[in-house]
Amino acid sequence: MKKENIYSILIATVVSIFIAGVMVTASDNDDRIVSSAKQTYVFKTVLKDDDVKIQSKNGQVTLTGMVSQESDKTLAGETAGGLPEVTSVINELKVKYVAASVYSNAWLITRVKSNLLFHRNVNATGTEILAEDGVVTLRGVAANRAQKDLTTEYAKDVEGVKQVKNEMAVFTDIVKPMDKSAKQKLDAVTESIDDASITAMTKTVFLTHRSVSALKTNIKTKDGVVTLVGNAKNAAEKSLAGKLASDVHGVKSVVNNMTVK
Repeated sequence: MKKENIYSILIATVVSIFIAGVMVTASDNDDRIVSSAKQTYVFKTVLKDDDVKIQSKNGQVTLTGMVSQESDKTLAGETAGGLPEVTSVINELKVKYVAASVYSNAWLITRVKSNLLFHRNVNATGTEILAEDGVVTLRGVAANRAQKDLTTEYAKDVEGVKQVKNEMAVFTDIVKPMDKSAKQKLDAVTESIDDASITAMTKTVFLTHRSVSALKTNIKTKDGVVTLVGNAKNAAEKSLAGKLASDVHGVKSVVNNMTVK
């Protein structure tokens, strides 16, 4: 065999090995992206009752399936887009409750549940939500009376809710003060929230709040600390943006670098 042919074979072999290695690495990255997405707070908790399928190819994520409302579609896309190694997101999710079913019992339950899941000072996962003709009933256990009252207020904030009946039991009323094990079980409901979910939920809260929906705000999260950058019309608008961000579940603190124009 000629010397040139041996070199050609060696080069071809090296190239093949390199390409195979690149393909394996890309495949590993895609598997990691899908796994990371499924483990986020948004996909595990907020969208757990929806039918969302996640695929990744060379860092491009495709979301298919069905969610309950338009804000959930936005939330899923923002969360996936905030994951490491994701280059782009194709959001093909369809919305279950179209205009014809707005304010239906199922629609109201979904909206109230989503609203509670966004907020840090309520026990969203431990709250049962029922709805009948615009009247929402809340059941479960609240850590204290303040949390019970907050749950009522957040439920009232949902458009279409006519009345809220809060039948939640208060932890301090049903458990002896020295029963530490029960308190630990209640505290276990609180879980660490990933940065991608925090950023996505903050963006969604801003988009759905009419007072700041028009703001062009850059939102980034690092270890639970949210940083806001952008322009506000006045000091009140800047303050509101910071308050809304600080109330999002999982946020440890807010660095409000918005500029008043």
